Amino acid sequence: MPKQMKQLKTCYADLRSLYDQNIKVRHVLERLQSCNADDDALIVREQLKKDDFDVLGVEENGGVYGYVEQSNLGTGRCIEYRRMFLPSELVAESTPLLDLLTLLHDTPRMFVLDRNRVSGIVTRGDLQKAPVRMLLFGLVTLIEMHLLRLVRINYPEDSWRNLLGEARLNKAKELFAQRKARNEAIDLADCLQFCDKRKMVLKIPEIRDYIKRECGESGELLLKSTEELRDKLAHAQDLVTGSTWPELIDLVGKMERLLELLEGI
Repeated sequence: MPKQMKQLKTCYADLRSLYDQNIKVRHVLERLQSCNADDDALIVREQLKKDDFDVLGVEENGGVYGYVEQSNLGTGRCIEYRRMFLPSELVAESTPLLDLLTLLHDTPRMFVLDRNRVSGIVTRGDLQKAPVRMLLFGLVTLIEMHLLRLVRINYPEDSWRNLLGEARLNKAKELFAQRKARNEAIDLADCLQFCDKRKMVLKIPEIRDYIKRECGESGELLLKSTEELRDKLAHAQDLVTGSTWPELIDLVGKMERLLELLEGI
């Protein structure tokens, strides 16, 4: 077995621990802009439209107490349209990113507490930022590494070759030749693509049935969605093209569960 597979010690628990301890809401938030309580609401609404903001904090007596929404502002003062912060709308800046994903499943934004003061805001759009992308790519990479591990275990001595069509096998061989020319310590299986590993693993009835039973949907659908997310991450594309934020957040939860299952096989 290649050296790099023997060194496969990173697991979901390690990745989760890394992010829980080091990468938090504070790394993706934006500072909450504010207006004064006595500001003209119509003027503030026009400024919000110009800046493409949906909400603005309302400052009074040196602190931000509540917020206004662009869509609700009319004639009068901003304080007349102020909404107070609800506990369900608040998140600590020290909250881990994976927990933030869950919080943003049913709401487009959360207001961020720095100690006992609201100072920031985090929206679904902030999930496009690099820290979140790195987290998601870490999950996808670990899943793909475990797929390769299962291919090696269940198809010894490259017996998986018979499962690939000629075009897919030739593609792997071409990549293998290129990497061998660079003196990289790899074997042909290292040159398989995500889709190849997915198809091979799902041809194993026990694993296919196990994933469907434990994840609540077919492994084919789940791994295809994971592969599509991988492609978006690899090419720095919009993460929710062709889907919605709740769908993406649901997918991340299923990927976490899938990774735990694969580690246990």
